Amino acid sequence: MKVLLVNTSERIGGAAVACNRLMEALKSNGISAKMLVRDKQTDNLSVSTLDGKWRQVWHFLWERFCIWTANGMRNRKNLFFVDIANTGTDITKLPEFKEADIIHLHWVNQGMLSLDIIGRILKSGKPVVWTMHDMWPCTSICHHARTCDKYRFECHHCQYLAGGGSDNDISNKIFKKKKQTYAAGHISFVTCSKWLRQLAERSALLNGHDVTNIPNPINTNLFKPADKAEARKRCGLPAEGKLILFGSVKITDKRKGIDYMIESCNLLAKQHPELKEKWSVVVFGNQSQQLASLLPFKVYPLDYVSDEKKIVDIYNAVDTYVTPSLEENLPNTIMEAMACGVTCVGFKVGGIPEMIDHLHNGYVANYCDAQDFANGIHWVLESEGHEDLGEMARLKVESEYSESTIARKYLEIYNQRIKE
Repeated sequence: MKVLLVNTSERIGGAAVACNRLMEALKSNGISAKMLVRDKQTDNLSVSTLDGKWRQVWHFLWERFCIWTANGMRNRKNLFFVDIANTGTDITKLPEFKEADIIHLHWVNQGMLSLDIIGRILKSGKPVVWTMHDMWPCTSICHHARTCDKYRFECHHCQYLAGGGSDNDISNKIFKKKKQTYAAGHISFVTCSKWLRQLAERSALLNGHDVTNIPNPINTNLFKPADKAEARKRCGLPAEGKLILFGSVKITDKRKGIDYMIESCNLLAKQHPELKEKWSVVVFGNQSQQLASLLPFKVYPLDYVSDEKKIVDIYNAVDTYVTPSLEENLPNTIMEAMACGVTCVGFKVGGIPEMIDHLHNGYVANYCDAQDFANGIHWVLESEGHEDLGEMARLKVESEYSESTIARKYLEIYNQRIKE
């Protein structure tokens, strides 16, 4: 069996990391798997890239321009919150596509694949599996619908468009085109979280297609507990004191909860002033230096890290990982931290409550509640059973997210689709 996994990027972004890990998990379990990407970051021979760099740039820019013009050229605020898939590369002509028995789509936005090309993929007759890393496959143009549920019937008056859109706005046009595209064949949709599966099953776009839930995999032989003192030394972090880890590709991204991080830390410093000398915050990601003057604790800023061995060191160096993110599916960062035996704190949103078992292996705070988030950090770091929490986190990952477990679940879907 030959599987072709298709994703916009090879390594940048949560979907890329998850797709790459799935490829390795499948290969480790005897399945011939390759990735096809637009943006390649390594020299991995199992990853192919699209030809024509400037043509790919044009696809990306053309889609952004069309979104901007559809928005009346008035609002660029939400320019990257939506995708219309009006342009892309026809991968059905590539040898990687022709050789594959299974086409496994992942995050294919920003000019990677158009709806017309997805239609050609379906008409090719090859079995198609599509892992949803956000809501875009089951909505019209948005990646996160938030409180909107129009996708259950038909999208229009989109909240991401200037003036709230209209009856016949671009979201309505793309919704109808998606519905027509999906009718060209059978798609096996896979959601990374149970939360996303519940939303996907309500979508009018996915009627007639099956939706299952399979988490992302992780290499538990790489992401595992290690000596904390040695990890801190390798990362250049202090040997003494409790370290709180907060990170994102872009620290200032409001969706990652920077405002709640700042508010929670200020509450902790005010309510427990003695901790200001005992606790520090490690921040990794682009623009991490900006937090140094905004938090009441000592801050150790680190740049965005892509090397997995260094990431493992960072997790093992800290005492807790916190993620006040406002929109999440099944965060790789929580899975990575838990695999390293690190207790996590997050909001009750998306798939986070499926990963963190409240008061058992971490703390799930009420959504957008900075005080409860602060309570969670304090509870984790000052808990007498802190080490036990980390051990339970590690056990959760080993039992539910290991590569062999996830590979077997996907293999069942692949075999079922080939038999159809």
